[in-house]
Amino acid sequence: MEGAELAGKILSTWLTLVLGLILLPSAFGVSLGISEIYMKILVKTLEWATIRIEKGVPKESGLKSSASVGIIQRDESPMEKGLSGLRGRDFELSDAFYFSKKGLEAIVEDEVTQRFSSEELVSWNLLTRTNMNFQYISLRLTAVWVLGVLVRYCVLLPLRVTLAFIGISLLVIGTTLVGQLPDSSLKNWLSELVHLTCCRICVRALSGTIHYHNKQYRPQKGGICVANHTSPIDVLILTTDGCYAMVGQVHGGLMGIIQRAMVKACPHVWFERSEMKDRHLVTKRLKEHIADKKKLPILIFPEGTCINNTSVMMFKKGSFEIGGTIHPVAIKYNPQFGDAFWNSSKYNMVSYLLRMMTSWAIVCDVWYMPPMTREEGEDAVRFANRVKSAIAVQGGLTELPWDGGLKRAKVKDTFKEEQQKNYSKMLVGNGSL
Repeated sequence: MEGAELAGKILSTWLTLVLGLILLPSAFGVSLGISEIYMKILVKTLEWATIRIEKGVPKESGLKSSASVGIIQRDESPMEKGLSGLRGRDFELSDAFYFSKKGLEAIVEDEVTQRFSSEELVSWNLLTRTNMNFQYISLRLTAVWVLGVLVRYCVLLPLRVTLAFIGISLLVIGTTLVGQLPDSSLKNWLSELVHLTCCRICVRALSGTIHYHNKQYRPQKGGICVANHTSPIDVLILTTDGCYAMVGQVHGGLMGIIQRAMVKACPHVWFERSEMKDRHLVTKRLKEHIADKKKLPILIFPEGTCINNTSVMMFKKGSFEIGGTIHPVAIKYNPQFGDAFWNSSKYNMVSYLLRMMTSWAIVCDVWYMPPMTREEGEDAVRFANRVKSAIAVQGGLTELPWDGGLKRAKVKDTFKEEQQKNYSKMLVGNGSL
């Protein structure tokens, strides 16, 4: 009995602290300063660790000066310039060496597949999973790492699991209850309140620190919000500052329960798997949604897959054929505190969430950008590229023309043929062999 009483006291004390110090402040969108103190201590600790690592690593080996430095040092000059320097007017057999060199570089390390793996860090952030390039340095640094493991797994993980469970439970219960009300302005207000409150709790479950910029450009009702995609929590990051109508495929399991509850209170746009293949049906439902200026803005990630926080890949044109006003949003995570990228081909959702909840924190910047509309004579592809370029520049991301679908699919034959034609033109030069 004494053991049961002790366990009850510990549990009640734990829930009281969670409720009073974290849950209620996050529900009202206020902070008691605990997370700020935690972040200051964390920053100081990581700065100290970086200095220790730099002192302990021999100068000749050194650390990578940039996360973008890869295995191969490439010449960034255009291919035409490279060829012009290798040959004269006529074709020479040595021209093939240049293409062989480029081909071997692409085999060893191309600019596409590396966007589907976690970005490299300049220095170790005391997480085991990022210790690939750093070896034993000192006993003091190892002791700090062990202490960090205990804090992350014995203190932060139980706290974050508790908050996540409460946030998801409140979301399902709250949206289900609100969904029973008749359509009215009161229902819409309660629905937004439930979504905002529960998403803020879930972000606290990740020790999230979000910096929003240019709030005057926040997406408005009846518009379409498009953003670069790094992680499933992008939705939480954005919904913490405003509500959106989600667009996506119907799922089963826990995700399906959440989707069915949410759609009762808010006009989210969920599609069955068979409907997702029907572009006309999808476009029709989205057009009907944005035609009603009282409905929440639609949130869409045009890349269609998660990219590793370093780049923006091709935007699918479907989102830009609907019409209406596009509200671009750039999201950039700070990898120093935790890797937010979801490599879905390597980790399932449970493993990914465990990695997230055992990270130090999730820190990111969100930039709202001026609304953009399709110009006269501009097709959907060019409009999509213009929006993508603006997001890449604002977020400090690399802009790539490649389709994110290459994560799971092979390159189309038509694209290969197009590249072959371009190469042949470079070889021919002025048109005569």
